[in-house]
Amino acid sequence: MADCPALFISAPASGQGKTTITAALARHHRRQGRRVRVFKTGPDFLDPMILERASGAPVLSLDLWMVGESACRDLLAQAAAQADLILIEGVMGLFDGTPSSADLAAAFGVPVVAVISAKAMAQTFGAVAFGLAHYRAGVPVHGVFANRVGTSRHARMLEESLPAGLTWMGSIASTAEIELPDRHLGLLQAMEIADLDRRLDEAADVLAPTPLAALPPVVRFLPSSKLSSKPSSGPSQPAGARPRLLDGAHIAVARDAAFSFIYPANLALLDALGARVSFFSPLADEAMPEHATALYLPGGYPELHAATLARHTRTADSIRAHAAAGKPVIAECGGMLYLLESLTATDGTTTPMLGLLPGHVRMQTRLAALSMQQLDGPLGTLTGHTFHYSHVSTPLTPVLHATRAQSDVAGEAVYRAGPIVATYMHSYWPSNPAFTAALFYGNAF
Repeated sequence: MADCPALFISAPASGQGKTTITAALARHHRRQGRRVRVFKTGPDFLDPMILERASGAPVLSLDLWMVGESACRDLLAQAAAQADLILIEGVMGLFDGTPSSADLAAAFGVPVVAVISAKAMAQTFGAVAFGLAHYRAGVPVHGVFANRVGTSRHARMLEESLPAGLTWMGSIASTAEIELPDRHLGLLQAMEIADLDRRLDEAADVLAPTPLAALPPVVRFLPSSKLSSKPSSGPSQPAGARPRLLDGAHIAVARDAAFSFIYPANLALLDALGARVSFFSPLADEAMPEHATALYLPGGYPELHAATLARHTRTADSIRAHAAAGKPVIAECGGMLYLLESLTATDGTTTPMLGLLPGHVRMQTRLAALSMQQLDGPLGTLTGHTFHYSHVSTPLTPVLHATRAQSDVAGEAVYRAGPIVATYMHSYWPSNPAFTAALFYGNAF
C-alpha cells in the first residue's frame, strides 16, 4: 500500500477547461521538484499528450470498464509508491457516462475539484456547484474552481454564491495565452502546438497563487492483491511478471503526427510480453524497420496528411512488401484508412492510399461513432473504444463485429484480408494479453 496526495479534476461538462487546469497543476508541482503522475479517465489519446508534456511522465488511462477496477487499483497503487502527487483528469461531466468520473472517484476515494467555466455566469455558479456536490452521496467533492473569470469583482461574486460547506479553490481569468487549441476530435496534439511549453508555464504561473495549487489531501491506495476478496468489475490486469508471449517478435509501429493514437499501456504490454518495438514515421517517408515480424498502424489523422502520405513511396513500398510476405498487419481506425484504396476529404478531394484493402473512406463533419466496445474471440474479451468522423465502404465481409458496452446494437466491423486485420476499434491490449499476442502472430481469429 502507499499513501499519496491525490486530486480528481472534473467538471459539469466537456469544454470547461479540465485539461488546461490539470496540466497547469502538473506543471506547477513539477516545477516545485515534485514527482507528478497524471491519469486520464476513459479512452483518450489527445489529452494525455498534453498532460505528459506538463508532468514529464507517461499518462495512463483509468476506466472501470475498459481497464477494469482491479487494474485501475494496481496502476494507482504503483503510482502512489513512486510519486509525490497523483492527478486524475475526468472525462466529460462528473456524472456523465457509465461508468462515470464520479464512479471512479468514489471507487478509490479520490477528492474531486469541480472546474466550472464561469464565463457569462454569475450566482448560478453556486447552484451548479451545489448540484455537483450533492447530486449523489459518496462522491468526495473537495472544492470548486472557477475558470474563465472576467474580473476580480466577478470572482468575488462567484465565491459568495457558494452555499455553506463548499470550498472555494480559487479562479483564473479567461485568456487566449493559456487556452489549448482544438479540432473535431478534441485538443490539438502536443507536437502540433509550437508554444505548448510557454502556455503550460504561463498557466502554472497563473494558478500558483490559488488555493488549488496547494497539495491536496492524502489518499491511501491499496493494490488489488490487498482486496482479493472484493469482486472486481471489468477485465482484470494481474500484477506481476507476464508470460513472454511475444518473445522473438519484432513489432514495427508507425508513430508521427498522422499516426499517434497509441496507449502507453499498450506499448508497455508489448515490452512486458517480450517483443522488440521499433518506430518509424510515414510522414518522414521512412521505411519500416528491417526484419519486423509484424506491423501496427495506429489511429491518428491520416486525413490531414493524405497528400504527403500519398507521395511517400518509400514507406508505402515497405508496407506493401511486408504484407506481401504474409507478415501480420494490425490497423486501427486511421491506420485502417491508410490501407484503403482512397480517402475523400470533407471538401471532396480524393487521394489515393496504399490499396492493401479494397474500399474507400469518406470523411464527414458529423460524428459517425463514439462508444466503448469489445471484441470476443477464442482467447476471450479484448476491450476498447471507437471514435471517428468517417465512413468506410468496402466489399470485405467482416470476420466479426465488436459489441457495445451499453447497447445491443452491433459495434465496429473487424476485417481480415490476408495477413491484415483492420477495424475502427481502438483496443486496450492489457485487457487481454493472450488475445493481443495472437493478433501479432496472425492467429487471433
